[in-house]
Amino acid sequence: MLSALQIEGGYPLLGQVRVSGAKNAGLVLMAASILAEGEVILDNLPRIRDVEIMDKILNDIGVTTHWRPDGSLSICPPNSSLKTKTSYELAKMLRASNLFLGAMLGRQKEAIISLPGGCDIGSRPMDLHIKGVQALGSEIQIEHGYIYANAKNPTGASVYLDFPSVGATENIIMMAAKAKGTTIIENSAKEPEIVDLANFLNSMGARIRGAGTDVIKIEGVDELIGGRYSIIPDRIEAGTFMIAAAITKGEILIENVIPTHLHPVIAKLQETGALVENTDSGLIVKAGQAINPIDIKTLPYPGFPTDMQSQMMALLCLAEGPSVIVENVFENRFQIVDELKRMGAKIKVEGHTAVVEGVDYLHGTTVKATDLRAGAALILAALAAEGETKIEDAIHIFRGYENVREKLTNLGAKVS
Repeated sequence: MLSALQIEGGYPLLGQVRVSGAKNAGLVLMAASILAEGEVILDNLPRIRDVEIMDKILNDIGVTTHWRPDGSLSICPPNSSLKTKTSYELAKMLRASNLFLGAMLGRQKEAIISLPGGCDIGSRPMDLHIKGVQALGSEIQIEHGYIYANAKNPTGASVYLDFPSVGATENIIMMAAKAKGTTIIENSAKEPEIVDLANFLNSMGARIRGAGTDVIKIEGVDELIGGRYSIIPDRIEAGTFMIAAAITKGEILIENVIPTHLHPVIAKLQETGALVENTDSGLIVKAGQAINPIDIKTLPYPGFPTDMQSQMMALLCLAEGPSVIVENVFENRFQIVDELKRMGAKIKVEGHTAVVEGVDYLHGTTVKATDLRAGAALILAALAAEGETKIEDAIHIFRGYENVREKLTNLGAKVS
């Protein structure tokens, strides 16, 4: 696996790029597949490191999987019961391993889930996940780094989430899909990935309404029948390429996108002066004459996504004036600041707020990807910088961006 990327900056990105399937939708659909009777085939699933780890977790608990010649993944849960305990070694590599909590409880009323790993972007506690599955009848114990969950008689209930947590909403949906009676989730997350999970489960026979709003209603069913499903495109990958066009003074046609998923990113990019046009082929993004400074606050969907904050910070490093970024979701999202400063950026951080003072240019140097989205932002900064940039720990980037080197090279970037 590549551990570093070398990028020579100063080349405008021109051409077209096709966005892969959504990482965060694909991972939860892989977990939800164990609820099905019969084979599940997932189309548009990206071949990225996180998906490969999730695949290994499925195999480890007793699910048969294989990649088909057409690029889709076949998932065949056994007729017998699965192993209820997830591997500590695999789970610590992947935050989304915690999604087996709701999926296993929905399938066989028992789960032993290793507390998850993933990007170090701040505290992401499991308390809302646990509150949700407890409301549906689970008894929970936490010891030695594992969550022990048992639900002899899972029953629908009303759950109010103190924060619209995506993972907690997903775990409750998966458990509730096969619980007796009706479950209502209030203050649920509204992300497109939640809608995709509901559509996937409904395609197999679930009864879920209201996904995409803050109240989701689930009527439990006795069985879900496998089938074929295509995952939504990755809105964060799309947003990253949109910024790539703006920061390199280029023009890119971005194919396989759902523009409504990108409204907050499009709005902010247009404020910076970039031109965004919605066509039948996809979104065309063209750099503006200059980069205008703007203010950003990250919020749960449909607010500006925390997963696009680092990439937007890279763009604003080259704006004509000061920009203010307020991070309201994850407290460690500003780890990238020190790396951008190595490239000549002027950024001051106080608590949850970063003030980015635009500079005339960034210069290439050696930097380190501290997490997935920081790595993407360093690619963007490197593409615009003068000279060569070496990005170390690039393995973070391959966790979430499929064929990123090939895609950039096809647009005219110099990446090795």
